[in-house]
Amino acid sequence: MTATAPDREHDNPWHLARRAERMNPSIIREILKVTERPGILSLAGGLPSPDTFPVEAVREASARVLRDNPREALQYAASEGYAPLREWVAAQVGAQQGMQVDASQVLITTGSQQGLDLCAKVLLDPGSRVLVETPTYLGALQAFAPYEPEVVALPSDEEGPLPQALVDHARGARFFYVLPNFQNPSGRCMSAARREALVAEARRLKLPLLEDNPYGELWFDAPPPPALASRYPGGTLYLGSFSKVLAPGLRLGYVVAPPALYPKLLQAKQAADLHTPVFNQRVVHEVIREGFLDQHVPRIRARYAAQRDAMRIALEQHMPAECRWSAPIGGMFFWMELPQGMDAMALLPQAVEAGVAFVPGAAFYAREPRINTLRLSFVTLDPEQIATAVRLLAGVVRAAQPAAAGVAA
Repeated sequence: MTATAPDREHDNPWHLARRAERMNPSIIREILKVTERPGILSLAGGLPSPDTFPVEAVREASARVLRDNPREALQYAASEGYAPLREWVAAQVGAQQGMQVDASQVLITTGSQQGLDLCAKVLLDPGSRVLVETPTYLGALQAFAPYEPEVVALPSDEEGPLPQALVDHARGARFFYVLPNFQNPSGRCMSAARREALVAEARRLKLPLLEDNPYGELWFDAPPPPALASRYPGGTLYLGSFSKVLAPGLRLGYVVAPPALYPKLLQAKQAADLHTPVFNQRVVHEVIREGFLDQHVPRIRARYAAQRDAMRIALEQHMPAECRWSAPIGGMFFWMELPQGMDAMALLPQAVEAGVAFVPGAAFYAREPRINTLRLSFVTLDPEQIATAVRLLAGVVRAAQPAAAGVAA
């Protein structure tokens, strides 16, 4: 008998869970594949500049860890994380964010993205209400989606979510996910007054907060106000990351949790991956333990501030007057509104053809996306490249304006 080829259409025994059907690829990751084409100037990825990575410091720290503690660094370790690193985090958020934190509240995670997943896993049931900003971080929407929540997008302005929106939508919500500092994607930073108002309403409503702060150290002129968690410690889960101040490839983040919630987050972490790679934790602690970041982070700020200024100048020089943006005071992103009637997603292929890439803004909306928005990252290109990229993008926008005007009419 002759063996027949398997019937691929009917030879599939797998049945996906309902949560798997809610998993979707990141549009940013898909766009990054396009930007790998030679000659593309990418304003798309939210990637720290590789020129800021402390290669030599990491190399030397790795050698010391393998010389002094090789067995411990290469062995299984505690799920909570490397104790000296947890102590460093507790002291750091206390000094910088005005929080009173014990190391026993710190859970080291495999990037702050894992922190989002663990918080959602512990707190959400199908149909649970989650409040988010408008717009909000796409990665958080992806992390929450498999747990099937009802996501409610709160009205927001240039300072962030409106306090009255909490009153209108907080009933039954499991938490409010918020990025107060140089938000991804909008770049906005909440004022002290807005933070006070939001925390006051959250406390009154007994609404928990999930505060995500990966960009807080990337301020240009003055540090942002203290964390929301400093005013609402028992009701806030605080997420931080080493990705933006050291290197994202190390995949190190952390959650600072109220004592009542910490055990369940730890159990979720144990089930997910046992522990974050302890070698990476020991290397990072070796790099930072004697104040390395005190000299390193200001250099990043100075570099990013110069790139921010280059993008601001280029936008002012080249973009049509109908476009709207504001220069961020920290972080990595400009948020831009195109003229009404324009679709940033439809514009992207034309931009790529012209040699420049960006991220369409619609993906950052949990509800009612504004298709004429887009995000521009300014940290991975040098000022001259930024000027060229913005000029190319402006040309594409100008060319599309007559068609957009016709659609709007």
